[in-house]
Amino acid sequence: MRSTALRRPLRRPLHSGLAALLVAGALLTSPTPAHAGNVVTPGHIRGYGFDQCVAPTQKAMNTWLKHSPFLAVGIYISGASRGCRDQPNLTPTWVSTQLRKGWRLLPITLGPQASCSPHFPRYGNDPTINPKPGKSGNYPAARKQGRREAGSAVTAAKKLGIVPGSTLWYDLEGFDASKRHCRESALAFLSGWTWRIRDLGYVSGVYSSASSGIKMLDDARVDRPGKFNLPDRIWIARWDGQANTHTDYIRKDGWRPGGRMKQYRGGHNETWGGVTINIDSNWLDLGKGSWTPPVKHCGGVDVDHRDYLVLDEGTTQREQVRTLQCLLDEQGVYDGRLTGRYNRKTVAAVGEWQADHGFAVSSRWTRRHWMSLLAAGGSPVLKFGSASDDVRRLQRALHAADRGLRLPINGRYTRRTAQAVTAWQKSVGHRANGILIAKNWRALRRGKL
Repeated sequence: MRSTALRRPLRRPLHSGLAALLVAGALLTSPTPAHAGNVVTPGHIRGYGFDQCVAPTQKAMNTWLKHSPFLAVGIYISGASRGCRDQPNLTPTWVSTQLRKGWRLLPITLGPQASCSPHFPRYGNDPTINPKPGKSGNYPAARKQGRREAGSAVTAAKKLGIVPGSTLWYDLEGFDASKRHCRESALAFLSGWTWRIRDLGYVSGVYSSASSGIKMLDDARVDRPGKFNLPDRIWIARWDGQANTHTDYIRKDGWRPGGRMKQYRGGHNETWGGVTINIDSNWLDLGKGSWTPPVKHCGGVDVDHRDYLVLDEGTTQREQVRTLQCLLDEQGVYDGRLTGRYNRKTVAAVGEWQADHGFAVSSRWTRRHWMSLLAAGGSPVLKFGSASDDVRRLQRALHAADRGLRLPINGRYTRRTAQAVTAWQKSVGHRANGILIAKNWRALRRGKL
Protein backbone atom coordinates (compact mmCIF):
# COMPACT_ATOMS: atom_id res chain seq x y z
CA MET A 1 0.00 0.00 0.00
CA ARG A 2 2.41 2.59 -1.18
CA SER A 3 0.81 4.86 -3.84
CA THR A 4 -0.14 8.46 -3.15
CA ALA A 5 -2.36 10.02 -5.78
CA LEU A 6 -3.12 6.59 -7.23
CA ARG A 7 -5.34 4.61 -4.94
CA ARG A 8 -8.81 3.24 -4.58
CA PRO A 9 -12.42 2.93 -5.86
CA LEU A 10 -15.93 3.92 -4.96
CA ARG A 11 -18.84 1.90 -3.78
CA ARG A 12 -22.58 1.25 -4.01
CA PRO A 13 -24.91 1.71 -1.05
CA LEU A 14 -24.89 -1.30 1.28
CA HIS A 15 -27.31 -3.87 -0.06
CA SER A 16 -29.75 -5.60 2.27
CA GLY A 17 -27.71 -8.81 2.40
CA LEU A 18 -24.62 -6.94 3.54
CA ALA A 19 -26.62 -4.96 6.09
CA ALA A 20 -27.96 -8.19 7.54
CA LEU A 21 -24.47 -9.63 7.73
CA LEU A 22 -23.19 -6.58 9.57
CA VAL A 23 -26.05 -6.43 12.09
CA ALA A 24 -25.72 -10.13 12.76
CA GLY A 25 -21.94 -9.88 12.82
CA ALA A 26 -21.47 -10.45 16.52
CA LEU A 27 -23.38 -13.71 16.19
CA LEU A 28 -21.27 -15.15 13.38
CA THR A 29 -18.49 -17.38 14.61
CA SER A 30 -15.35 -18.88 13.22
CA PRO A 31 -15.58 -21.96 11.02
CA THR A 32 -13.10 -23.70 13.31
CA PRO A 33 -14.00 -24.61 16.92
CA ALA A 34 -10.67 -23.27 18.19
CA HIS A 35 -11.74 -19.76 17.16
CA ALA A 36 -15.49 -20.01 17.55
CA GLY A 37 -15.54 -16.80 19.59
CA ASN A 38 -14.14 -14.62 16.80
CA VAL A 39 -16.39 -11.79 15.67
CA VAL A 40 -16.98 -10.18 12.30
CA THR A 41 -14.33 -7.60 11.49
CA PRO A 42 -14.15 -4.67 11.15
CA GLY A 43 -17.93 -4.45 11.54
CA HIS A 44 -19.29 -1.03 12.48
CA ILE A 45 -16.60 1.51 13.27
CA ARG A 46 -15.73 5.17 12.98
CA GLY A 47 -12.19 5.90 14.07
CA TYR A 48 -8.48 5.55 13.38
CA GLY A 49 -6.57 2.62 11.94
CA PHE A 50 -3.12 1.80 10.64
CA ASP A 51 -1.58 -0.70 8.28
CA GLN A 52 1.93 -2.05 8.14
CA CYS A 53 3.57 -4.64 5.93
CA VAL A 54 4.40 -7.23 8.60
CA ALA A 55 1.82 -7.92 11.30
CA PRO A 56 3.31 -6.47 14.52
CA THR A 57 4.32 -8.61 17.48
CA GLN A 58 1.84 -9.20 20.27
CA LYS A 59 3.88 -6.97 22.57
CA ALA A 60 3.69 -4.13 20.06
CA MET A 61 -0.05 -4.63 19.57
CA ASN A 62 -0.67 -4.59 23.32
CA THR A 63 1.37 -1.41 23.74
CA TRP A 64 -0.31 0.41 20.87
CA LEU A 65 -3.76 -0.63 22.07
CA LYS A 66 -3.09 1.11 25.40
CA HIS A 67 -1.25 4.17 24.10
CA SER A 68 -2.10 4.92 20.46
CA PRO A 69 -5.30 6.39 18.98
CA PHE A 70 -5.62 3.42 16.61
CA LEU A 71 -8.28 0.75 16.92
CA ALA A 72 -8.00 -0.99 13.53
CA VAL A 73 -5.03 -2.65 11.86
CA GLY A 74 -4.47 -3.80 8.29
CA ILE A 75 -2.92 -7.24 7.82
CA TYR A 76 -1.72 -8.87 4.60
CA ILE A 77 -3.16 -12.38 4.52
CA SER A 78 -2.68 -13.52 0.91
CA GLY A 79 -1.57 -12.63 -2.61
CA ALA A 80 1.57 -13.48 -4.56
CA SER A 81 2.49 -9.80 -5.07
CA ARG A 82 2.36 -8.66 -1.45
CA GLY A 83 5.55 -7.13 -0.16
CA CYS A 84 5.59 -9.28 2.98
CA ARG A 85 5.06 -12.86 1.92
CA ASP A 86 6.57 -14.00 5.20
CA GLN A 87 4.31 -13.13 8.16
CA PRO A 88 5.95 -14.72 11.23
CA ASN A 89 3.49 -13.19 13.70
CA LEU A 90 0.28 -13.75 11.77
CA THR A 91 -1.37 -16.90 13.17
CA PRO A 92 -4.91 -17.91 14.16
CA THR A 93 -3.94 -17.20 17.76
CA TRP A 94 -2.72 -13.72 16.82
CA VAL A 95 -6.00 -13.00 15.06
CA SER A 96 -8.23 -14.27 17.88
CA THR A 97 -6.14 -12.41 20.47
CA GLN A 98 -6.49 -9.05 18.69
CA LEU A 99 -10.22 -9.50 18.18
CA ARG A 100 -10.71 -10.45 21.82
CA LYS A 101 -8.80 -7.38 22.97
CA GLY A 102 -10.92 -5.08 20.81
CA TRP A 103 -8.80 -4.53 17.70
CA ARG A 104 -10.61 -4.42 14.35
CA LEU A 105 -8.76 -6.27 11.59
CA LEU A 106 -8.54 -5.28 7.91
CA PRO A 107 -7.44 -8.44 6.01
CA ILE A 108 -5.68 -7.47 2.76
CA THR A 109 -4.90 -9.45 -0.39
CA LEU A 110 -2.32 -8.14 -2.87
CA GLY A 111 -2.40 -10.45 -5.85
CA PRO A 112 -2.38 -9.75 -9.61
CA GLN A 113 -2.00 -6.06 -10.40
CA ALA A 114 -3.02 -3.92 -13.35
CA SER A 115 -1.18 -4.91 -16.53
CA CYS A 116 0.19 -1.38 -17.04
CA SER A 117 1.46 -0.92 -13.49
CA PRO A 118 5.13 0.03 -13.59
CA HIS A 119 5.91 -1.79 -10.36
CA PHE A 120 4.53 -5.27 -11.08
CA PRO A 121 5.23 -8.11 -11.34
CA ARG A 122 7.12 -7.54 -8.13
CA TYR A 123 9.06 -10.79 -8.08
CA GLY A 124 9.05 -11.75 -11.74
CA ASN A 125 6.93 -14.86 -11.22
CA ASP A 126 3.85 -13.20 -9.73
CA PRO A 127 1.04 -12.81 -12.29
CA THR A 128 -0.50 -9.54 -13.45
CA ILE A 129 -4.09 -9.05 -14.58
CA ASN A 130 -4.67 -10.44 -18.06
CA PRO A 131 -5.48 -7.43 -20.31
CA LYS A 132 -6.95 -9.43 -23.22
CA PRO A 133 -10.61 -8.56 -23.88
CA GLY A 134 -11.44 -11.97 -25.34
CA LYS A 135 -13.96 -12.69 -28.10
CA SER A 136 -16.82 -11.23 -26.06
CA GLY A 137 -14.89 -8.11 -25.14
CA ASN A 138 -15.81 -8.85 -21.53
CA TYR A 139 -12.29 -9.69 -20.31
CA PRO A 140 -13.18 -13.22 -19.17
CA ALA A 141 -9.62 -14.13 -18.25
CA ALA A 142 -9.37 -11.18 -15.86
CA ARG A 143 -12.73 -12.01 -14.30
CA LYS A 144 -11.60 -15.59 -13.78
CA GLN A 145 -8.41 -14.36 -12.14
CA GLY A 146 -10.46 -12.18 -9.78
CA ARG A 147 -12.70 -15.10 -8.78
CA ARG A 148 -9.68 -17.31 -8.20
CA GLU A 149 -7.94 -14.68 -6.07
CA ALA A 150 -11.10 -14.25 -3.99
CA GLY A 151 -11.22 -17.97 -3.35
CA SER A 152 -7.61 -17.93 -2.17
CA ALA A 153 -8.30 -14.95 0.08
CA VAL A 154 -11.28 -16.66 1.72
CA THR A 155 -9.24 -19.83 2.26
CA ALA A 156 -6.50 -17.78 3.94
CA ALA A 157 -9.06 -15.88 6.01
CA LYS A 158 -10.72 -19.05 7.26
CA LYS A 159 -7.40 -20.60 8.20
CA LEU A 160 -6.70 -17.55 10.34
CA GLY A 161 -10.15 -17.64 11.94
CA ILE A 162 -11.51 -14.55 10.15
CA VAL A 163 -15.20 -15.33 10.02
CA PRO A 164 -17.84 -14.94 7.30
CA GLY A 165 -19.41 -11.50 7.26
CA SER A 166 -15.98 -9.91 7.63
CA THR A 167 -14.65 -7.55 4.97
CA LEU A 168 -11.77 -8.82 2.82
CA TRP A 169 -9.86 -6.08 1.01
CA TYR A 170 -8.21 -6.33 -2.39
CA ASP A 171 -5.20 -4.06 -2.78
CA LEU A 172 -5.02 -2.74 -6.35
CA GLU A 173 -2.01 -0.45 -6.45
CA GLY A 174 -1.90 2.69 -8.57
CA PHE A 175 -1.79 2.46 -12.38
CA ASP A 176 -2.47 4.52 -15.51
CA ALA A 177 -6.25 4.34 -15.80
CA SER A 178 -6.18 6.14 -19.16
CA LYS A 179 -5.00 2.91 -20.84
CA ARG A 180 -8.21 1.21 -21.90
CA HIS A 181 -7.36 -2.50 -21.78
CA CYS A 182 -5.41 -2.04 -18.56
CA ARG A 183 -8.34 -0.24 -16.93
CA GLU A 184 -11.12 -2.47 -18.27
CA SER A 185 -9.33 -5.68 -17.34
CA ALA A 186 -8.74 -4.30 -13.83
CA LEU A 187 -12.47 -3.55 -13.56
CA ALA A 188 -13.31 -7.04 -14.76
CA PHE A 189 -10.86 -8.54 -12.26
CA LEU A 190 -12.41 -6.63 -9.35
CA SER A 191 -15.90 -7.55 -10.54
CA GLY A 192 -14.91 -11.22 -10.40
CA TRP A 193 -13.32 -10.67 -6.98
CA THR A 194 -16.45 -9.05 -5.56
CA TRP A 195 -18.80 -11.67 -6.99
CA ARG A 196 -16.83 -14.56 -5.51
CA ILE A 197 -16.16 -12.88 -2.15
CA ARG A 198 -19.90 -12.38 -1.65
CA ASP A 199 -20.66 -15.85 -2.92
CA LEU A 200 -18.43 -17.25 -0.17
CA GLY A 201 -20.17 -15.24 2.56
CA TYR A 202 -17.74 -12.36 3.05
CA VAL A 203 -17.96 -8.63 2.32
CA SER A 204 -16.03 -7.21 -0.63
CA GLY A 205 -13.62 -4.33 -0.07
CA VAL A 206 -11.24 -2.72 -2.54
CA TYR A 207 -8.23 -0.54 -1.76
CA SER A 208 -6.72 1.63 -4.47
CA SER A 209 -5.49 5.13 -5.23
CA ALA A 210 -8.10 7.85 -5.40
CA SER A 211 -7.05 8.90 -8.91
CA SER A 212 -6.84 5.47 -10.51
CA GLY A 213 -8.61 2.44 -9.05
CA ILE A 214 -11.14 4.33 -6.94
CA LYS A 215 -12.03 6.81 -9.67
CA MET A 216 -12.32 3.88 -12.08
CA LEU A 217 -14.84 2.15 -9.84
CA ASP A 218 -16.84 5.31 -9.23
CA ASP A 219 -17.02 6.07 -12.93
CA ALA A 220 -18.29 2.54 -13.54
CA ARG A 221 -20.86 2.95 -10.77
CA VAL A 222 -22.27 6.13 -12.30
CA ASP A 223 -21.72 5.69 -16.05
CA ARG A 224 -22.26 1.93 -16.42
CA PRO A 225 -24.61 0.86 -13.63
CA GLY A 226 -25.16 -2.89 -13.41
CA LYS A 227 -22.27 -3.81 -15.71
CA PHE A 228 -19.84 -4.71 -12.94
CA ASN A 229 -20.04 -6.19 -9.46
CA LEU A 230 -18.87 -3.20 -7.45
CA PRO A 231 -17.32 -3.65 -3.99
CA ASP A 232 -19.37 -3.14 -0.86
CA ARG A 233 -16.69 -0.95 0.69
CA ILE A 234 -13.82 1.13 -0.61
CA TRP A 235 -10.50 2.09 0.93
CA ILE A 236 -9.30 5.32 -0.64
CA ALA A 237 -5.58 6.03 -0.80
CA ARG A 238 -5.28 9.80 -0.78
CA TRP A 239 -2.36 11.16 1.23
CA ASP A 240 -3.75 14.61 1.93
CA GLY A 241 -3.25 14.44 5.70
CA GLN A 242 -6.99 14.81 6.34
CA ALA A 243 -8.53 12.19 8.65
CA ASN A 244 -11.82 11.87 6.79
CA THR A 245 -13.23 9.89 3.85
CA HIS A 246 -13.34 12.76 1.36
CA THR A 247 -11.64 12.94 -2.03
CA ASP A 248 -12.44 15.11 -5.05
CA TYR A 249 -11.68 12.19 -7.37
CA ILE A 250 -15.09 10.59 -6.76
CA ARG A 251 -18.69 11.73 -6.27
CA LYS A 252 -19.86 12.58 -2.78
CA ASP A 253 -22.66 9.98 -2.73
CA GLY A 254 -20.52 6.95 -3.58
CA TRP A 255 -20.26 4.31 -0.88
CA ARG A 256 -22.00 6.53 1.63
CA PRO A 257 -23.09 6.16 4.30
CA GLY A 258 -20.88 3.56 5.89
CA GLY A 259 -18.78 2.25 3.03
CA ARG A 260 -15.59 4.30 3.00
CA MET A 261 -12.14 4.31 4.52
CA LYS A 262 -9.31 6.61 3.61
CA GLN A 263 -5.59 6.14 3.91
CA TYR A 264 -4.73 9.78 4.52
CA ARG A 265 -1.02 9.51 5.29
CA GLY A 266 1.62 7.27 3.75
CA GLY A 267 4.57 5.45 5.27
CA HIS A 268 6.04 7.11 8.35
CA ASN A 269 7.25 6.14 11.81
CA GLU A 270 5.06 6.59 14.86
CA THR A 271 6.02 5.81 18.44
CA TRP A 272 3.48 4.97 21.14
CA GLY A 273 4.39 3.63 24.55
CA GLY A 274 8.01 3.42 23.48
CA VAL A 275 7.24 1.15 20.49
CA THR A 276 7.96 2.47 17.00
CA ILE A 277 6.24 1.09 13.88
CA ASN A 278 6.38 2.30 10.29
CA ILE A 279 2.75 2.73 9.27
CA ASP A 280 0.18 4.22 6.92
CA SER A 281 -2.59 6.12 8.73
CA ASN A 282 -6.28 5.53 8.01
CA TRP A 283 -9.68 6.92 8.90
CA LEU A 284 -12.58 4.43 8.96
CA ASP A 285 -16.28 5.21 8.61
CA LEU A 286 -17.86 1.80 8.08
CA GLY A 287 -21.29 0.33 8.66
CA LYS A 288 -23.18 2.34 11.25
CA GLY A 289 -19.99 3.87 12.55
CA SER A 290 -19.13 3.14 16.17
CA TRP A 291 -22.37 1.38 17.00
CA THR A 292 -23.50 -1.40 19.28
CA PRO A 293 -26.98 -2.89 19.73
CA PRO A 294 -29.03 -1.93 22.79
CA VAL A 295 -29.04 -4.25 25.80
CA LYS A 296 -32.02 -4.83 28.09
CA HIS A 297 -31.61 -5.17 31.84
CA CYS A 298 -33.96 -7.15 34.06
CA GLY A 299 -36.66 -7.32 31.41
CA GLY A 300 -36.64 -3.61 30.68
CA VAL A 301 -35.52 -1.76 33.81
CA ASP A 302 -33.96 1.60 32.91
CA VAL A 303 -30.41 1.68 34.24
CA ASP A 304 -29.28 4.75 32.30
CA HIS A 305 -29.55 7.96 34.29
CA ARG A 306 -28.05 11.41 33.98
CA ASP A 307 -27.58 11.41 37.71
CA TYR A 308 -27.20 8.56 40.18
CA LEU A 309 -28.66 9.69 43.48
CA VAL A 310 -27.65 8.96 47.07
CA LEU A 311 -30.14 6.45 48.49
CA ASP A 312 -31.04 5.41 52.01
CA GLU A 313 -33.93 3.91 53.92
CA GLY A 314 -37.04 5.99 53.46
CA THR A 315 -36.04 7.28 50.01
CA THR A 316 -38.85 8.00 47.56
CA GLN A 317 -36.63 7.62 44.49
CA ARG A 318 -38.26 4.39 43.35
CA GLU A 319 -36.90 4.45 39.79
CA GLN A 320 -33.34 4.70 41.07
CA VAL A 321 -33.98 1.99 43.67
CA ARG A 322 -35.27 -0.31 40.92
CA THR A 323 -32.07 0.39 38.99
CA LEU A 324 -30.03 -0.49 42.07
CA GLN A 325 -32.02 -3.67 42.70
CA CYS A 326 -31.69 -4.72 39.06
CA LEU A 327 -27.93 -4.20 38.91
CA LEU A 328 -27.36 -5.93 42.25
CA ASP A 329 -29.52 -8.79 40.99
CA GLU A 330 -27.38 -9.09 37.84
CA GLN A 331 -24.32 -9.31 40.09
CA GLY A 332 -25.92 -12.13 42.08
CA VAL A 333 -26.27 -10.11 45.29
CA TYR A 334 -29.99 -9.21 45.38
CA ASP A 335 -32.63 -11.92 44.92
CA GLY A 336 -35.85 -10.11 45.77
CA ARG A 337 -38.54 -8.54 43.60
CA LEU A 338 -37.70 -5.31 41.78
CA THR A 339 -40.16 -3.27 43.82
CA GLY A 340 -38.41 0.09 43.81
CA ARG A 341 -38.68 0.12 47.59
CA TYR A 342 -35.55 0.45 49.71
CA ASN A 343 -36.57 -2.50 51.86
CA ARG A 344 -34.69 -4.87 54.15
CA LYS A 345 -33.61 -7.13 51.29
CA THR A 346 -32.22 -4.13 49.45
CA VAL A 347 -30.36 -2.91 52.55
CA ALA A 348 -28.90 -6.40 53.05
CA ALA A 349 -27.74 -6.56 49.42
CA VAL A 350 -26.26 -3.08 49.69
CA GLY A 351 -24.28 -4.12 52.77
CA GLU A 352 -23.07 -7.29 51.08
CA TRP A 353 -21.84 -5.37 48.04
CA GLN A 354 -20.10 -2.79 50.21
CA ALA A 355 -18.36 -5.43 52.31
CA ASP A 356 -17.27 -7.44 49.27
CA HIS A 357 -15.77 -4.37 47.57
CA GLY A 358 -13.87 -2.79 50.43
CA PHE A 359 -16.39 -0.18 51.55
CA ALA A 360 -17.60 0.44 55.07
CA VAL A 361 -20.98 -1.28 55.52
CA SER A 362 -23.88 1.13 55.72
CA SER A 363 -27.50 1.33 54.69
CA ARG A 364 -26.58 4.44 52.72
CA TRP A 365 -25.79 4.04 49.01
CA THR A 366 -23.53 6.84 47.69
CA ARG A 367 -22.01 7.98 44.42
CA ARG A 368 -18.87 6.00 45.14
CA HIS A 369 -20.96 2.86 45.60
CA TRP A 370 -22.79 3.57 42.34
CA MET A 371 -19.45 3.90 40.55
CA SER A 372 -18.27 0.53 41.84
CA LEU A 373 -21.48 -1.19 40.79
CA LEU A 374 -21.84 0.52 37.42
CA ALA A 375 -18.22 -0.25 36.49
CA ALA A 376 -18.41 -3.88 37.63
CA GLY A 377 -17.23 -6.39 35.04
CA GLY A 378 -14.21 -6.82 32.80
CA SER A 379 -11.48 -4.26 32.17
CA PRO A 380 -11.12 -3.93 28.39
CA VAL A 381 -9.11 -1.13 26.85
CA LEU A 382 -11.54 1.46 25.49
CA LYS A 383 -10.76 4.42 23.27
CA PHE A 384 -12.23 6.65 20.61
CA GLY A 385 -14.02 4.38 18.13
CA SER A 386 -14.85 1.61 20.62
CA ALA A 387 -18.47 0.52 20.75
CA SER A 388 -19.85 -2.02 23.21
CA ASP A 389 -21.86 -2.47 26.38
CA ASP A 390 -18.54 -1.99 28.21
CA VAL A 391 -18.64 1.61 26.96
CA ARG A 392 -22.10 1.94 28.47
CA ARG A 393 -20.72 0.73 31.81
CA LEU A 394 -18.07 3.40 31.58
CA GLN A 395 -20.52 6.13 30.62
CA ARG A 396 -22.80 5.27 33.56
CA ALA A 397 -19.89 5.26 36.00
CA LEU A 398 -18.76 8.66 34.73
CA HIS A 399 -22.26 10.02 35.34
CA ALA A 400 -22.10 8.71 38.89
CA ALA A 401 -18.74 10.42 39.35
CA ASP A 402 -19.87 13.78 37.97
CA ARG A 403 -23.42 14.92 38.62
CA GLY A 404 -23.06 17.73 36.07
CA LEU A 405 -22.09 15.42 33.21
CA ARG A 406 -24.39 15.36 30.20
CA LEU A 407 -23.02 12.41 28.27
CA PRO A 408 -25.18 10.11 26.12
CA ILE A 409 -25.21 6.54 27.44
CA ASN A 410 -25.17 4.84 24.06
CA GLY A 411 -22.18 2.50 24.07
CA ARG A 412 -20.29 4.70 21.59
CA TYR A 413 -16.87 5.95 22.58
CA THR A 414 -17.16 9.32 20.88
CA ARG A 415 -14.96 12.38 21.29
CA ARG A 416 -17.32 13.54 24.06
CA THR A 417 -16.77 10.30 25.92
CA ALA A 418 -13.00 10.61 25.44
CA GLN A 419 -13.13 14.16 26.79
CA ALA A 420 -15.12 13.01 29.85
CA VAL A 421 -12.62 10.22 30.48
CA THR A 422 -9.71 12.64 30.13
CA ALA A 423 -11.28 15.02 32.65
CA TRP A 424 -11.90 12.20 35.14
CA GLN A 425 -8.37 10.78 34.66
CA LYS A 426 -6.92 14.20 35.35
CA SER A 427 -9.08 14.68 38.45
CA VAL A 428 -7.87 11.41 40.01
CA GLY A 429 -4.21 11.83 39.08
CA HIS A 430 -4.05 9.28 36.26
CA ARG A 431 -2.48 9.77 32.86
CA ALA A 432 -5.05 11.94 31.08
CA ASN A 433 -5.11 10.67 27.50
CA GLY A 434 -8.74 9.61 27.04
CA ILE A 435 -7.86 5.92 26.72
CA LEU A 436 -9.36 3.75 29.43
CA ILE A 437 -7.10 0.95 30.69
CA ALA A 438 -7.23 -1.58 33.54
CA LYS A 439 -5.78 0.89 36.07
CA ASN A 440 -8.65 3.28 35.34
CA TRP A 441 -11.26 0.52 35.66
CA ARG A 442 -9.87 -0.39 39.08
CA ALA A 443 -10.16 3.22 40.20
CA LEU A 444 -13.73 3.43 38.98
CA ARG A 445 -14.62 0.26 40.87
CA ARG A 446 -13.09 1.79 44.01
CA GLY A 447 -15.31 4.81 43.51
CA LYS A 448 -12.40 7.17 43.09
CA LEU A 449 -13.64 10.73 42.59
